[in-house]
Amino acid sequence: MTASPTKAIDVRGLYCPEPVFRTKMEIERLKIGDILKVLADDPESEEDISRWVNRSGHQLLSLNKSDKDLEFMIKKAK
Repeated sequence: MTASPTKAIDVRGLYCPEPVFRTKMEIERLKIGDILKVLADDPESEEDISRWVNRSGHQLLSLNKSDKDLEFMIKKAK
């Protein structure tokens, strides 16, 4: 079972590096333990956002794909 997100952002229609940039900005506004849901449709986002989450020390709870959409659930770790 995935926890429900504290906040959700929709970056569909935006292309690299905008989805990662917006994800980073939103994560910085959250408290530790909060969960951010990100909806993206740029194919590059799958690797870009996943890599950023790992590099920044946060936790990627899930990554779901449906058609062209990607749904990331990211838990703020620090």
